[in-house]
Amino acid sequence: MLHPIIKWFRQIPSLALIAILGCAAFVRFYRLGRPDSLVFDEVYYVDGARDFLKYGVEVTGNDPEFIVHPAIGKWLIAVGIALFGDTSFGWRAVGAVIGVASVLLIYLIAKRLFANESIALLAASLLAIDGLAIVMSRTALLDNTLTFFVLLAFYLLIRQRYLLMGVVLGLAIATKWSAIYFLVAFTLLALIRIFRNRKDLTLPKASLKMVGANLIAVSMYIFSWLGWFISNRGWARDSSSNPLIALWNYHREIYGFHSTLDVDHNYRSHPWSWLVMGRPTSFFYQSPQGCGSEECSQEILALGNPILWWFATIAIASLIGYWLHRRDEITTYIVIGFLAGYLPWFFFPDRTMFTFYAVVILPFLILAIAYLAQELLNHYRRAWVAIILGFTLVFIAFIYFLPIQIGSIITYEQWQARMWLESWI
Repeated sequence: MLHPIIKWFRQIPSLALIAILGCAAFVRFYRLGRPDSLVFDEVYYVDGARDFLKYGVEVTGNDPEFIVHPAIGKWLIAVGIALFGDTSFGWRAVGAVIGVASVLLIYLIAKRLFANESIALLAASLLAIDGLAIVMSRTALLDNTLTFFVLLAFYLLIRQRYLLMGVVLGLAIATKWSAIYFLVAFTLLALIRIFRNRKDLTLPKASLKMVGANLIAVSMYIFSWLGWFISNRGWARDSSSNPLIALWNYHREIYGFHSTLDVDHNYRSHPWSWLVMGRPTSFFYQSPQGCGSEECSQEILALGNPILWWFATIAIASLIGYWLHRRDEITTYIVIGFLAGYLPWFFFPDRTMFTFYAVVILPFLILAIAYLAQELLNHYRRAWVAIILGFTLVFIAFIYFLPIQIGSIITYEQWQARMWLESWI
């Protein structure tokens, strides 16, 4: 009699994970083609994806086009177009799949770091319902793909699969250059672990693996430019008879662009404000009809769940304190991962930046919350009450802000009520 009941209870964690992934998939795929037009920087990346499918390289008419980001992220957008057509759904489909996969990845990471099913499910739930993660999964930009590759590389790092980590970090750098900081950080973390657990016979072999991982990452990055190598239409392709020198010349131009980018933009923001969602980026806004009121609003605002991000700001500050005191392996992993995605932006104070760049640090903020949740549970028997209350507040905020993150048509009054800060407008 009891055996079926016990078996059912053992399935609850698996059922909970399926429910979380189902929720993540629903909010990422629900009316994914809305709006049926390019929003924000989709205009650049979808155009690049179309060029890749047609020419293997980005062009403007018959002329080479100067692009400032590598190809992998745009190739993934191209996969969606090839599978589902050159439509708004096709542009965004692969990104939505990647967004759901990221939720599964953070569950696997948290399960391995904390060895606690409930904490792992908490981490997955938080990523599934965060507004910034949802918006980035529903738009054909590069940062969602970057976040996925960083998460996958982090998972391989903690599993000590260093060569595979090198492959994935190469793909990350071939999506956006900012992944270079994660290559440095994850290499450092691996070396720290290798030397802490060194044995005379294994140290040289493990160290060579890290050298190999970095060489693989560089090789993967260069390979991502294959279309540029085999085409005679790529930018700066004719700057040298040696294709590698020509690629180096091109990269000097790209670096010059990134290091001097200073454009006045209404939604530019400084990294200091990212953690508290001081100036979220509006990807789309219009005043349509059909909301039952004289004035209607439809917006896609890349706004992280404010309750979650405000909790996370406290959590990461607390975790840094734990790290300075304990220097244990888990806090080291989370803090260094967070700093790799956040700290470098402060070295370019005059560069035009946007809050949605912070999506890549969101998983580490959630892991910081998970760490503190486990600490509370280890020291206070009734801590689960506070954790459930905190999650409930985050979930209510998720439901409340979802309409302005997925482009639902609401009344202007309803839109205005969601503008908690003047800087959000």
